[in-house]
Amino acid sequence: MPLKERALSPERIARIGREMKAACPGFDDASFTAQVTADLPQLELKGRIARTADALHQHLPVTGPDALATLLRSLPPTSEAAGADTDFGLYIYAPHSAYVAAHHLHPDQLDQALAALATLTPYFSAEDAVRTFLNTYPVQTLAAAATWATAADHRVRRLASEATRPHLPWSAGTDLPVDTALPLLDVLYADSSRFVTTSVANHLRDIARTRPDLVLATLTRWRTEGRATAAELAFITREALKSRLKAGWAPAYTLLGYDPQADVSVSPIRLTRTDHQLGDGLAFEADLTAPTETPVHVMYVLTRSDPGTAAREKVAHLTRATVKAGAPLHLAKTHLLKSTGTAALAPGSYHLALQVNGRRHPPALLRIANRPA
Repeated sequence: MPLKERALSPERIARIGREMKAACPGFDDASFTAQVTADLPQLELKGRIARTADALHQHLPVTGPDALATLLRSLPPTSEAAGADTDFGLYIYAPHSAYVAAHHLHPDQLDQALAALATLTPYFSAEDAVRTFLNTYPVQTLAAAATWATAADHRVRRLASEATRPHLPWSAGTDLPVDTALPLLDVLYADSSRFVTTSVANHLRDIARTRPDLVLATLTRWRTEGRATAAELAFITREALKSRLKAGWAPAYTLLGYDPQADVSVSPIRLTRTDHQLGDGLAFEADLTAPTETPVHVMYVLTRSDPGTAAREKVAHLTRATVKAGAPLHLAKTHLLKSTGTAALAPGSYHLALQVNGRRHPPALLRIANRPA
């Protein structure tokens, strides 16, 4: 079932109406449900969210702070009671924060609106709605985010980092400098919640698109502060520098403890066969040797090589390990040959290469064909 159908189905729209009516007897839940669901199958997910938010505004018999209070009163007592089984929450409550962003973007309601988003975020993460406030009232919204960063609820703390990301997926951009929220990350990087530190890492990865040296300096500074565990800081570092690691950026490997100039020998890649079809598993093996014990960070790179075509690469993690002196490290992997949401795979000629501590090694050649109908 498509996400839009699971996220905001007619049944869920009707549930929103019932919850609103329980909080406000003057709310016409039948009219609300009919309006939202009239042509629901034609709407994509964001369209469904916007339609529902607009209908909330039209059917609430109160306005301003009273409307915000009614909206919050309609919520179940906790996100768990609402049925949320992940920290991200339930899509049924996405329209609530969208309603706040669309209809409470007023200077005299700013404090109440931002507080409402913090209350809503455990039910469904409100970072998309926060972007509207960040673009309209950046100073006040950043001040609110600073309070969220010290909240008792880890989902609210995560909102401080996620909502201020320079390149938040599926959300409006901002004109703020990419390092604007770095003081918030300084507070959050040692958080006890992986939900929070994952957002910190993703935020840093956004910054690293244009200012990798700043990210490197920040991670180095955090290491000296001693607030985060070594394991968690290593996780943040790997995730923050993921794109730079894929690109073979030597400083990223050095920071993680891998020597880009290490004396590691890589055997030729061995393929089970060189002709494949889309949907097949591409099985390959190789061996690494080193004269001394050597930590290695290994990726593999699949590159389109047909003349006249763009050399699009798929870079994927293979292993992090240590090559023992005189004992080959055997590598084996089967990669599924299929398109993903971020990279299409087309028939043609390809190179498959290993990248060890950022250095590319000679590739093996293969061909991929369409699977017969």
